[in-house]
Amino acid sequence: MAVYLSRGEEQTLRFAQQYARSLKPGDVVLLEGEMGAGKTVFAKGVALGLGIGDDITSPTYAYMNDYYGKLYHYDCYRLSSGAQAEALGLTDYFYAGGICLIEWSQNIADVLPQNCKKVTINKLSENAREIIYA
Repeated sequence: MAVYLSRGEEQTLRFAQQYARSLKPGDVVLLEGEMGAGKTVFAKGVALGLGIGDDITSPTYAYMNDYYGKLYHYDCYRLSSGAQAEALGLTDYFYAGGICLIEWSQNIADVLPQNCKKVTINKLSENAREIIYA
């Protein structure tokens, strides 16, 4: 495990952009952190690192946003089980060759593939974040 200390949103974006370079097609990354910790900011940085310039928003009501088959950004906050994710077809994208970023993954833990990467974002203050990653 490694730790990066971010002093603000811009540093989190830049770090996530660099982190994206370590990812390979098919990687599943679990984004952990409390509400407002910066998971979606991190997702924006990963998208930039993958060459995706779209406006990245949290897919709270859509469950998952697909960015050109390169990035699948999940928000599983409103899901209560892995069976629900399977019924919605969300698990199919784990094997579609893009990178999956999953917020609130604990809600679908029973259907996650093995060998997921994990990024935990801890809110230290209004702007500072501790980002723990492997």
